[in-house]
Amino acid sequence: MHRRRRAFVVALAGMLVALNFSSRASGDAQPRHSRLAASEWSAIRRTIDDQRKALKAGDARKAFSYAAPGIRAQFRTPETFFDMVRDGYGALLEARYVEFLEGAVIEGAVIQPLRLVAPDNSVLVALYTMEKEQDGRWRIAGCVLAPSTVQAA
Repeated sequence: MHRRRRAFVVALAGMLVALNFSSRASGDAQPRHSRLAASEWSAIRRTIDDQRKALKAGDARKAFSYAAPGIRAQFRTPETFFDMVRDGYGALLEARYVEFLEGAVIEGAVIQPLRLVAPDNSVLVALYTMEKEQDGRWRIAGCVLAPSTVQAA
């Protein structure tokens, strides 16, 4: 099951990157496949950015607060969550440059890609799955790192 999901996410990453380039080439400000208001995408990006800042600062408690309830239940403590991020998602912490790509709502899943350029100029895309809480705040429900076809300069 996990392999199938990862394969789906990697394929989704390729589709999102292709859609980003085609929407920019056609002059669309927001891709047609997106069903959220610009203010929602801004809130999503702010949530991801704020969590990255907390992670980079070593503030496990604050970083954990941006996780969706399912993630908080899975990792239980901010320290366990922070250890997992440090061990499995070092690219998020080490990136010398990041750029939000245009997000998409695909079959009800809200996906926000973030391009990561590592110090060695390798490029990954972090695909964030987002959940909107009943109080209106966006939380991070998952993140998968996928290879990118884009090369850093």
